[in-house]
Amino acid sequence: MNRPAPRDLTVIGKTYVTPNMLRVTLGGDGIASFPDDQASAYVKLIFPIDGDEKGRVIRRTYTVRHDRITDQGRQIDIDFVMHGTGDHDAGHDAGNNADHGGPASNWAVNCTPGDTITIGGPGPKKLVDPTADWFLIVGDMTALPAISVNLETLPSDARGYAIIEIASEADMQDLTRPDNVTLEWVINPNPGTNADALPDVVAKLPWGDGRPSVWAACEFTAMKKLRDHFRGNRGLGKDDLYISSYWKLGINEDNHKVVKAEDAQTAA
Repeated sequence: MNRPAPRDLTVIGKTYVTPNMLRVTLGGDGIASFPDDQASAYVKLIFPIDGDEKGRVIRRTYTVRHDRITDQGRQIDIDFVMHGTGDHDAGHDAGNNADHGGPASNWAVNCTPGDTITIGGPGPKKLVDPTADWFLIVGDMTALPAISVNLETLPSDARGYAIIEIASEADMQDLTRPDNVTLEWVINPNPGTNADALPDVVAKLPWGDGRPSVWAACEFTAMKKLRDHFRGNRGLGKDDLYISSYWKLGINEDNHKVVKAEDAQTAA
């Protein structure tokens, strides 16, 4: 299948959802060719490299948080994690939403209504299996957009847990979820430096009856710990487990892709 041609979208506005999460709303004429119903799909934000005579670009991966029709036309929201230091973008097949100090976060902070951004994609959604008996959804702030959509699309009678690592209590969001899905926030002021924060909480959870659908995405080192737990301690296979790293502390998205590919070879 051929990839969709990139399109230019227009900045409609932006707002801080929490102190460390900046939401940019995109629309304009370019969105007319964007496929419908793309919340939780990933897109590539494309940035030219200043002074590069070969026309090379930088691509950064982000999740579509909302996709809606308004009085002003079709709009999508992209959420950017602003907390942290260094340039650790989370390259991933379902969105990263963290590129601290990198081209995407700098663009998000400085963009104004009327600016344009070139968007590649969308790529496929990664959602839990709605036919499972219960659900476990795990991630850090970079995965919050995808987690939010997963929770919103669960059956109303779904049961399970959502465990989310955030930088501060102020970064808690009011997430729509079924009544029987317990939400627990894990506070980690230094994302990536304490890779045990999320896995430790997950390891202590009661394990439900029946077939689970587990969805997890976070920083690389924490992801590996979670993967060891889900595969080794809980015996989950690919049919019941989706897990991915969205970023790795200290490296950008391009280098993270290399690390992910090497890890996939050894973890298969």
